[in-house]
Amino acid sequence: MLIEREQKVIIAKRIEHEPRQFIQVIHGPRQVGKTTLAQQLVQTIPLPVHFVSADLVAAGQSSWISQQWEIARLKLRKTGQTDGILIIDEIQKIQNWSETVKHEWDNDTRNQIPLKVILLGSSRLLLQQGLTESLAGRFETIYLGHWSYTETKEAFDFSPEQFVWFGGYPGAAPLITDEKRWARYITDSLIETSISKDIVMLTRVDKPALMKQLFELGCGFSGQILSYNKIMGQLQDAGNTTTLAHYLHLLDTAGLLAGLEKFSPGKIRQRASSPKFQVHNNALLTAQQQSDFEQVSENPKLWGRWVESAIGTHLLNHTHTHTQTLKLFYWRQGNLEIDFVLQHGELVIGIEVKSGTEQPGSGMEAFKKLCNPCKVLLVGDSGIRWQEFLELDPLELF
Repeated sequence: MLIEREQKVIIAKRIEHEPRQFIQVIHGPRQVGKTTLAQQLVQTIPLPVHFVSADLVAAGQSSWISQQWEIARLKLRKTGQTDGILIIDEIQKIQNWSETVKHEWDNDTRNQIPLKVILLGSSRLLLQQGLTESLAGRFETIYLGHWSYTETKEAFDFSPEQFVWFGGYPGAAPLITDEKRWARYITDSLIETSISKDIVMLTRVDKPALMKQLFELGCGFSGQILSYNKIMGQLQDAGNTTTLAHYLHLLDTAGLLAGLEKFSPGKIRQRASSPKFQVHNNALLTAQQQSDFEQVSENPKLWGRWVESAIGTHLLNHTHTHTQTLKLFYWRQGNLEIDFVLQHGELVIGIEVKSGTEQPGSGMEAFKKLCNPCKVLLVGDSGIRWQEFLELDPLELF
């Protein structure tokens, strides 16, 4: 079943009903449906469209962008309509793409050519560099993140347990009846491609093997807090903590692995804190395990790790969608800990995840006393059922 994500409605309204004012930039991880969304727009918006991908274009051919722009102008003139659309997929593959886009966009502005432009890209870091350097004031961004449980259920009839285990990559969903085949697809088509094409080829990475090790380590310890010293002890040729923090940031921008910071009123202490690893999609955690779904789901302690990680992906992806309003942390004081801390402006919520018969520890009470949150929530049998939490919009908690 082909579903329409909420971002499609937003961009369709901007393109179809608003005058040409900003370049629309859709960005997000690989395999979440950016190209599909653009194709849905092509089929539903009654305007002449030129849709191309830079995926196979040589990196140095910025003139290719100008050629495609001219084709889009010709299509618009030929139809005689008042507006036209140019869509370029994987724009970040072209070196100095933003300078060429600025040149062509400004030419159209001067010549009053009503060509509306949509750019799609997988690398948030590379896109942001180009946008801030050359296109300031000329663009709006829309983040298309990982699929939620609600979307995965609607499209593929996933159960909550299937979502916790297999995550939410739509391209991999038809393969779940063969777990080994599914895992190979996730590893080869998503993990390897994201690291090699979206990070290593487009960003300076002096030790790509180290970054791959860091990713694998972080997936294995998703939901756990490790000091940088401990991380260095687990990796070969680990360099220094600055290098590791930089690589973790790159993995986060690619929608793979985040390092959550410790919640604290002191910003300096946040930045210096040990990271809590959190995958962006539970498929990244599952694909690298030797055990299968049946083995893990029958082990309450192991299954609890997957459930907590799934809650983390749910919160993390909403914070990436609402970067201006939502922030995600963890909290720890000595042996006392809260799994997740969600911040919305001045409001703070503590979230503790306990699956099965696990009882909450004393961390919740300590967090209440020391951090004065507006509320502390328990996700588990004694609080909000984790299955229900995966269908909540975190903004509605405030």
